[in-house]
Amino acid sequence: MPELQRLAPEHAAAVLTFERENREFFAAHVPDRGDAYFSDFAERHADLLAEQDTGEIQCHALVGDGGEVLGRFNLYDLADGSAELGFRVAEKATGRGLATAAVRRLFAMSVTDYGLDRLTAAAAEANHASRTVLTRTGFRPVGERLLSGKPGITYVRELAGRAL
Repeated sequence: MPELQRLAPEHAAAVLTFERENREFFAAHVPDRGDAYFSDFAERHADLLAEQDTGEIQCHALVGDGGEVLGRFNLYDLADGSAELGFRVAEKATGRGLATAAVRRLFAMSVTDYGLDRLTAAAAEANHASRTVLTRTGFRPVGERLLSGKPGITYVRELAGRAL
């Protein structure tokens, strides 16, 4: 069973493989990271870990039994008990409920490890899979916004006092 782990230095090679193998799949749903992301990956990973150490973000890898990264689940802009959730799952791992389970696990971590009581998220209208994960896990739509120039929906999920 895959495990949601806080991003660490030892995840670097597996995360890079995950991003490379799924680049085209992700680009169909979200803006491409660009070539510089891959050529400068080691520096970017180190910077991300340093930023995580400040507490402003918390990044997680969904790691399979063999150490393979199957997804990334990140919390951004942690402040005042709130954060924004962003996630991506490998193409070969879709349709198995892994994203839904990881988001639910992240709820518990958000409360116990990071002191959060509210998460927000956004998904492109065309990204049915992400929107389904968000609604299945109790996020409710609260508005619209442009995501890289395309229509998107914003969501909120209160964590305190609700079943996680």
